[in-house]
Amino acid sequence: MPRTNRILVIVTSSGEYEKVGYRTGLWLGELTHFYDVAEQAGFELTIASIEGGPVPLDPESLAHTVLGDLGTDKRYTDRLFMDKLKDTVAVTEVDVDDYDAIYLTGGHGVMFDFHQSQALETLIARFYETGRIVSAVCHGPCGLLDVTLSSGEPLVKGRNVTGFSWREEELAQRADAVPYSLEDRLKELGASYSAAKKPFDIYVVEDGRLITGQNPGSAKAVAEAVVRHLV
Repeated sequence: MPRTNRILVIVTSSGEYEKVGYRTGLWLGELTHFYDVAEQAGFELTIASIEGGPVPLDPESLAHTVLGDLGTDKRYTDRLFMDKLKDTVAVTEVDVDDYDAIYLTGGHGVMFDFHQSQALETLIARFYETGRIVSAVCHGPCGLLDVTLSSGEPLVKGRNVTGFSWREEELAQRADAVPYSLEDRLKELGASYSAAKKPFDIYVVEDGRLITGQNPGSAKAVAEAVVRHLV
């Protein structure tokens, strides 16, 4: 497989919860922390969303205490970077052969549009079955829930994975707002789910070319793992 030195980043197009009035969207740091590491390692990144066009941002990810983490505030003040989120390409318009890896960002918005996207599911399966890296962080593994390989088996079946835990949903006061438990859904599909002993601690699970991180603070570590596999 020829190397491209390019990584495809997937973000949500959904900016609202379905049952409650909270606004949601991309958790900005989960994009910027990964982007910073990969870009510094020499990779070019393309940001794609489920529907294409503008990307909604989770307002809580823009709080000053959150923005100050690992330089997200620098990206937020960078006009050229933030303009990348004004007109993203749709997942239906990207070609697997153009990339070495795919990275699924989180934010609660992905719970409403990632695993409902047949185009994304097909894309992820092709990434994995052509020997490429599949990575995700926090709620990003929602995009893995309906991915079926050519064998007919779920991608996550028998795989070691992590993702935003139910305890973290409770602590984030979103347990009554989310449509399902990501942790439970992964387990139901036969995945071997694990999490950090302490909620919100950095935690990354690598199972071959499948790399997952538990929460927003794990995005940088996911990027470092992806880069290690590619360089």
